[in-house]
Amino acid sequence: MKNSIQSLNKKLLALAEHAGLLVIAIATIIAMGSEVMVMVRAAQVTLSDLLLLFLYLEVLAMVGAYYNSGKLPVRYPLYIGMVALARYLVLDIKGMEDWRMLAVTASILLLTLAVLLVRFGHVRYPYPGDDTEAALHANTTKN
Repeated sequence: MKNSIQSLNKKLLALAEHAGLLVIAIATIIAMGSEVMVMVRAAQVTLSDLLLLFLYLEVLAMVGAYYNSGKLPVRYPLYIGMVALARYLVLDIKGMEDWRMLAVTASILLLTLAVLLVRFGHVRYPYPGDDTEAALHANTTKN
């Protein structure tokens, strides 16, 4: 009885997880389409538009990675944070005070260091049974 309840709970959680991923993917695609329509109507593409599209692509990549592997790579949210901060910096740089500009750029630097640290940790200390990072590192160092 206990195993059947656990099995049902796992299936319900997996269903909710996949439904949530589908909602996130569809919402992201709709937002991307909306942003493209704004660019077409304005007949202009700005750097902030491109950075916003990169944010959407990172979200889709994160959903795809999570859907394919069942794991959420920590790097993806860090990448999203870096691009979001860069977009914020680009959009508000004229009205931004010096200390705020330094704080935003320092935040981007900290996120970059966090990505490097996570990558180093995955390559140097891989999880048992997870050779994807180590294999990727081995392939890049051979070339």
